[in-house]
Amino acid sequence: MTDMKQTYTAIVKEVDGWWVGWIEEIPGVNCQEHSREELLDTLKVTLVEALELNRQDARALAGDNFREMPIAV
Repeated sequence: MTDMKQTYTAIVKEVDGWWVGWIEEIPGVNCQEHSREELLDTLKVTLVEALELNRQDARALAGDNFREMPIAV
């Protein structure tokens, strides 16, 4: 299956001198950094890692002889 670009929503705010953020669509993807730019970079890295882990888990659960089907919402 080819990689498809997907856009996600980062929710960010400054709290006591730290920038904290979450990816709205993917539970568990949250980070904290000293600057907004660092936060956005870290969120991207963490999101890519989480998506890859989810992909690996789904394929492992499916076993052999599965198909990947794109679903647009």
